Amino acid sequence: MPSWVHILLGAVLALGPLSSSAQSAPPVPVVADEARKLLGIWAAEPVFGPEVQGELTVVREGRTWRASIAGFEAPGHLEKDALTVVLPGGQGTFRGKVGADGKSIRGHWVQPKVVVGGVQYASPVDLRALREGAWRGTVTPWADRLTLYLGVYERPDGSIGAYLRDPEKGFGRQFAFNVSMREGAVTLVDPRGPTTLEGTHDARQDRLTVSLLFLGPLQFTRRDRNQAVGLYARTPAPGPYVYRAPVAESDGWATASLQDVGMDPAPIAALMQRILDTEPGPTAKPLIQGVLIARRGKLVVEEYFHGFDKERLHDLRSASKTLAPVLVGTAIEQGAKLSPQTPVYSMFPAYKPAAPMDPRKAQLTLEHLMTMTSGLDCDDNNEESPGGEDRLQSQEGDWYTYTLDLPLGRAPGAPQAVYCTAGINLLGGVVRHATGTWLPEHFERTVARPLQFRRYAMNLMPDGEAYLGGGLYARPRDALKLGQLYLSGGVWNGRRVVSKGWVERSTARHSVMSMSPERTYGYAWWRHELKVGERVYAEYEAGGNGGQYVMVIPELELTVMFTGGNYGQFNLWKTFREELLPRYILAAVRP
Repeated sequence: MPSWVHILLGAVLALGPLSSSAQSAPPVPVVADEARKLLGIWAAEPVFGPEVQGELTVVREGRTWRASIAGFEAPGHLEKDALTVVLPGGQGTFRGKVGADGKSIRGHWVQPKVVVGGVQYASPVDLRALREGAWRGTVTPWADRLTLYLGVYERPDGSIGAYLRDPEKGFGRQFAFNVSMREGAVTLVDPRGPTTLEGTHDARQDRLTVSLLFLGPLQFTRRDRNQAVGLYARTPAPGPYVYRAPVAESDGWATASLQDVGMDPAPIAALMQRILDTEPGPTAKPLIQGVLIARRGKLVVEEYFHGFDKERLHDLRSASKTLAPVLVGTAIEQGAKLSPQTPVYSMFPAYKPAAPMDPRKAQLTLEHLMTMTSGLDCDDNNEESPGGEDRLQSQEGDWYTYTLDLPLGRAPGAPQAVYCTAGINLLGGVVRHATGTWLPEHFERTVARPLQFRRYAMNLMPDGEAYLGGGLYARPRDALKLGQLYLSGGVWNGRRVVSKGWVERSTARHSVMSMSPERTYGYAWWRHELKVGERVYAEYEAGGNGGQYVMVIPELELTVMFTGGNYGQFNLWKTFREELLPRYILAAVRP
């Protein structure tokens, strides 16, 4: 989905090319004497909701259903075994299925559009029977909140600069401010673009108020080193890194120590210490928020940084694109009449083209969508492309229809792939029509539940269907299971999720990415070769903006996950794979 970063950038007008360093632009001389009072770290943590969360109770009395949550009450509507509850005022919707034995109702809570992102999310809810005709469970929607840090510092020339950091969304990297203050009036000017922020400093309470674009006035308070959770790798400041094996939980992961699975702890400790030693500042640096490693089916490393922990959901960005072909595979496993050669347009029988249809579109198959070789005029790296992700997400109508209406820029099936989010998302429409199932329900039944996902938040399109172009929020422990599932040939803890043949076909080479000829592509899996010493290892991965990686190295029986916050800084987050993975993690594997 469009991140709130994009929305803010639109409000800022055109910033022009952005440097990776906040010191890249020469500072404009400013009067610094009064502005020195602002030196230090400031934080604002606005919370926008959601208002409705907590205990959800559903009661049936005869044919009447009622639900209550957070002081709201609403009637329920049952059709066959599907229960729907819509709160008044658009405060939320529950969609669930009543179990055949009547002991449970499993479903999703759809929250209102969030401020931080502007979309809706569907989160899983499991209601358990209290007695006959009464069920209760907990609604835990995606938290609509934001943490912003403003670091104010003195440059060598005596001028005052500032950098803005959002540990989760990466908004702050866009700006490098010159700071001035006169009689409590504060001005922050980005010399690289037209952005100027204004605010005030209350000297008596030592509070800083800054009007930040569409968010309005935000109150910033001072933070010291031990209070800036998220800005620093760990809070409070840690000592030398000490390795500890992950703790086994009831989420399906077996755990072990590095030594148990034939890995040397020393390179891993060196990587973790490198992350811990990274200090915040105006210059962009690798921002790693999580590292998880599993070998031989056992989780052996689980470390989180910058305010994240094992229960905090992380935005997988485009790494969750890989789930779209997985859902095709699970649909096939469940009996849907689909194959890689299924014609795409045949799966949308109600579709009526806006113009006479190009006859070549009849050749477009599921495999073409999954390998980014659809031929549709859809290039996320070309601002002029009508099918680019930003244009797709600006549509108010049906996004599937918009994609189907795109002209062909070339014949489907060319060996060179063009990165097209709209095509991957269109796979969701195919799965929905083939299964007759709302996508969050299909995901829950065929992926999340078999893989023992604990929590997640699935982003939705304006029509309420799931968006498969990226942006799923999940626990890193759960996201890593996708890599382990494929490493194990489609089986998780003895349960088959997709066929072995689907795994092999999905991870095979099908196309070459036009923007990176050295990178090949499977069914939404990126493929690479990694060199360690004289050895070369094949690797495939789900990858997303900012440094979201689920990596699989079959020869070493290894799966690795990075989560990161270097959004829009590909040259930084690509080092997670190109440098950190081989130098520290692969090097730790003993022969």
